[in-house]
Amino acid sequence: MPCSSFGDSGSDENGRLRSFKLTESTFLASLMPKKEIAADCFIEAHPEYDGRGVLIAIFDSGVDPAAAGLQVTSDGKPKILDVLDCTGSGDVDTSKVVKTDADGCIRGASGTTLVVNSSWKNPSGEWHVGYKLVYELFTDTLTSRLKKERKKKWDEKNQEEIAKAVKHLDEFDQKHTKVEDTNLKRARKDLQNRIDILRKQAESFDDKGPVIDAVVWHDGEAWRAALDTQSIEDDLDSGKLANFIPLTNFRAERKFGVFSKLDACSFVANVYDEGKILSIVTDCSPHGTHVAGIATAFHPKEPLLNGIAPGAQLISCKIGDTRLGSMETGTGLTRALIAAVEHKCDLINMSYGEPTLLPDYGRFVDLVDEVVNKYRMIFVSSAGNSGPALSTVGAPGGTTSSIIGVGAYVSPSMASAAHCVVEPPSEGLEYTWSSRGPTADGDLGVCISAPGGAVAPVPTWTLQRRMLMNGTSMASPSACGGIALLLSAMKAEGIPVSPYSVRKALENTAVPVGSLPEDKLTTGQGLMQVDKAHEYIQKSRDVPIVWYQMKINQSGKSTPISRGIYLREASACQQSTEWTVQIEPKFHEDASNLEELVPFEECIELHSSEKAVVRAPEYLLLTYNGRSFNIVVDPTNLSEGLHYFELYGVDCKAPWRGPLFRIPVTITKPMAVVNRPPVVSFSRMPFQPGQIERKYIEVPLGASWVEATIQTSGFDTPRRFFVDAVQICPLQRPKKWESVITFSSPAAKSFAFAVVGGQTMELAIAQFWSSGIGSQKITVVEIEVVFHGININKEEVVLDGSEAPTRIDAEAILASEKLSPAALLNKIRNPYRPIESKLSALATDRDKLPSGKQILTLTLIYKFKLEDAAEVKPQIPLLNNRIYDTKFESQFYMISDTNNRVYAVGDAYPNASKLPGGEYNLQLCLRHDSMQYLEKLKQLVLFIERNLEEKDVIRLSFFSQPDGPVMGNGSFKSSVLVPGKKEAIIWVHHPKTSSLSVVHRGLYC
Repeated sequence: MPCSSFGDSGSDENGRLRSFKLTESTFLASLMPKKEIAADCFIEAHPEYDGRGVLIAIFDSGVDPAAAGLQVTSDGKPKILDVLDCTGSGDVDTSKVVKTDADGCIRGASGTTLVVNSSWKNPSGEWHVGYKLVYELFTDTLTSRLKKERKKKWDEKNQEEIAKAVKHLDEFDQKHTKVEDTNLKRARKDLQNRIDILRKQAESFDDKGPVIDAVVWHDGEAWRAALDTQSIEDDLDSGKLANFIPLTNFRAERKFGVFSKLDACSFVANVYDEGKILSIVTDCSPHGTHVAGIATAFHPKEPLLNGIAPGAQLISCKIGDTRLGSMETGTGLTRALIAAVEHKCDLINMSYGEPTLLPDYGRFVDLVDEVVNKYRMIFVSSAGNSGPALSTVGAPGGTTSSIIGVGAYVSPSMASAAHCVVEPPSEGLEYTWSSRGPTADGDLGVCISAPGGAVAPVPTWTLQRRMLMNGTSMASPSACGGIALLLSAMKAEGIPVSPYSVRKALENTAVPVGSLPEDKLTTGQGLMQVDKAHEYIQKSRDVPIVWYQMKINQSGKSTPISRGIYLREASACQQSTEWTVQIEPKFHEDASNLEELVPFEECIELHSSEKAVVRAPEYLLLTYNGRSFNIVVDPTNLSEGLHYFELYGVDCKAPWRGPLFRIPVTITKPMAVVNRPPVVSFSRMPFQPGQIERKYIEVPLGASWVEATIQTSGFDTPRRFFVDAVQICPLQRPKKWESVITFSSPAAKSFAFAVVGGQTMELAIAQFWSSGIGSQKITVVEIEVVFHGININKEEVVLDGSEAPTRIDAEAILASEKLSPAALLNKIRNPYRPIESKLSALATDRDKLPSGKQILTLTLIYKFKLEDAAEVKPQIPLLNNRIYDTKFESQFYMISDTNNRVYAVGDAYPNASKLPGGEYNLQLCLRHDSMQYLEKLKQLVLFIERNLEEKDVIRLSFFSQPDGPVMGNGSFKSSVLVPGKKEAIIWVHHPKTSSLSVVHRGLYC
């Protein structure tokens, strides 16, 4: 596409996207945005630098090898080199071995007799068999569609049978006007029963899904696999095992199958552990295919819809577990890294992530650091979709130093074409929901931005070729594809590839989005530009390949160590502070001591973006062993609100290189709430599409919840607002409350949420980027925030089985509050220790780390019994709710009965499951390569939390007198608490709970 397709209305790169008029070609091009990052111009200038020679690993939900644009590269090579299920969700146990009978048949694992194709070579005569419920391989969406279609066909057949049965009954009644004979009565009853049964079948129809038989064998050269899918097909002659074209591991022949025309779902087969495990690989959502298409799709007949790097190849590493609704697991993540190293990938794209307890910490982060630093892979990942509040970047993309975290940008052309808005914004901006930095330890969080929406390929089972998706999940592969273009050029031009040099080029050539310093917390260094980054790399080819690691701590304190400076709380903004910065140049592991490390010496000039606030030495001589220096940050004269500054270092001998390193300094100076009752109001704030207002408030000590009211006025068309409230507490995930509110007309809406007293709260109000576009009227917003707090002297109440009541003192801290206590005991939580533990080494190569270490697994077996049906949820306090910020790879569990029927599975985020009464085994698998760590967990305590039935829920009573529970008087209903005056209430348990171990949900006021 010509570089002049869009009019240039300004001298800056972002400005060139402001003025345009869509034509058919520019419309199609905007569905797969490339202009924004100059990828189109770059390929036009360098047609052979279109990703050729670059291999990308897609860590995602799986890529459909049959999807449009993902068959070949622009130079005719296979697009997908391998397709892997790293989670194990498609694994089939094929350890059972059988042999053919005299008729050439075998007995499948499901019990079905299977005819083996006589042309299949099998020198050993051994056939490994297994089976799988096909719904376990499909997404919920596909399963729902199949169930609906299968139910429709079943209903038609069932209705036919009902009609026949009714006809037979009518004929019987016409023939036998009087039914007095016993045999006739029995015959008529049988006919009526048949009708009743058929009708009940229709009401209780439960489609568990077809069962497919799997057969694995070795043909003398490779392991082969075949499936019998007759149970899926409508035609009984279709889907027979003997008619299946055998598959081998995808990387060997790059062939795939389709279960049936009904599902249109592609799958891949991989055999592990000498035929004992067959991995049937399907995707667990369209997400991964869409991501792969953005990065690399090639459409020879529709070039405007090509991905960013159509010449690049890829491998698909499925990290989303189908059993968990596409949630990633530690097992999947580790295996994906192993596969990426084995295939010698150049790039990794991961459009997944979660909130984290600690930034830049955990087992996966450690492995990523090794992959980047030792194997020179470039890891690109999404920053998250939890904006617009600050400190909402997710792990690993926004919180890990060795990963390039990408924010989501939308241009006017994307808004007009992909989102079909009536009137596009005048200039590009970050999507409202794109996560923002800084991280809890002060790092910028977002590295760069890229287009965060596209119309890209999706799996064939969706019954369409492509669809629109938006998110940082789309921005990441856009950036990844752009980097693939750079790597293609570097390889062709003989420039050494390094994640260090590429990242520096991206950051120092990105075009700023927004004009304020604090916009970097939203967009990173700006919108990446492929052409300028290429020029920078060419100019830097003789510059040392080095990364600058920053370790910062407040002077006089050894901990915590941070990567930036983040002054968020009121106490930190009331005085100057001194910080020690340790800067260490990091080379790749294969760097030469004599040729690279010893000669390394740089004279660096330090620059502060605002010397009145951030003061530092002027110069620094940096050698391989690093250097420390002190800086002083003085926020005392700053106004309330958000302030962002940078201290950066420039090479004195080569200032054209731009900043070699940056130290972000973020200051959120909160306003104090001094009036009583504690109320804060913000009046007549004008909003336009995409505008964000951030208010920082020091939550009064003693406050525990907020009641807020937002009032809007002055607009005509509906307005959509994002409202976020975020607090950061030590060693906790950021505490976030969020709401998306749509105002169809001027109105007021109220909401309440919990807060932590004494901590700064950011209240972020944003008008959605496309809301109100086309209207000339500005939205006027007013917000009132009222803080409330009741202090009680007990955080927990222990019910010890005695008759003695428990005393609770309640006190209003800030203002008069109405106290109306209520409490429910609706859960029982019982602790269990394992009855069996087994430590073993995993057998397959997919569980061997690049270092050669074999991953170990600790399998723990717990037994529990339910007298009646109940909803239960297993909990492991040591491990739950942590995927990236844990040192263990996996916490996968499986609940089965004594017949080995699996009822529930789970991982880091356990869900409640409905189980019938009976005895159960819970198998928990933990993984690590250290036997020492796993040995310590052999007696790991697990809790089974059971929800009580409504009839068993215990509502606790409150009394104002200590003898009230016995005497039956003095019941406490409500009271008005006055600040400074304590009021005692008595909480008594129900006598029926004396034999139960219970947990309460708390005191609700």
